[in-house]
Amino acid sequence: MNLSQKVRAFVGAAEASYAARVTDPEGMRSTREIFARLGQGALIPDENVQPERFAVCDWLGKVTVPAGDLDDVLRAFRALETHLRWYRRDCAASRALPGFADAHANAMVVGRGGLVPHDRVTLGLSLIAPGTRYPDHDHPPEETYLSLSDGEFFHGESDWFTPGVGGTFHNTPGMLHAMRSGKGPLCAIWALQS
Repeated sequence: MNLSQKVRAFVGAAEASYAARVTDPEGMRSTREIFARLGQGALIPDENVQPERFAVCDWLGKVTVPAGDLDDVLRAFRALETHLRWYRRDCAASRALPGFADAHANAMVVGRGGLVPHDRVTLGLSLIAPGTRYPDHDHPPEETYLSLSDGEFFHGESDWFTPGVGGTFHNTPGMLHAMRSGKGPLCAIWALQS
């Protein structure tokens, strides 16, 4: 399978998983629009993207999901993983706790700076090591998360909540949100559009 086929396999698996699992009306609308946009054009990888990986990425091997759509999307992501440029959040700008820099990584499959450039859609994954809190943050694009592991999230005025493996939730533009792992790694896919 070539790289373009791997990208299409991941996007297709992510679309199927979001379609099967998102139940809130705004998340359903947003993810339908996102995947419709991705279906309108060719998903051509940028040959200039230089893969980069961090030690924390080894936790991806510890993420397990039940058979079915979640397993399909996780296997498709793992097939792409060696082609991705993982990156870290700017810890100084986010006022992160000590040790956060080495305890997290993000990978953008589609989006500005991602493996597949796109101006309106971002599709990627966050991975954080056990016992780590991702800093509070917000951004203009709306976002829908798909959790591939246990972990806790908050958004807006909510308390911390656990969506569970396969759980989803939608963030409106500018909504403050964060996540934290427990005894195992936290792994979540995010789909954003502006």
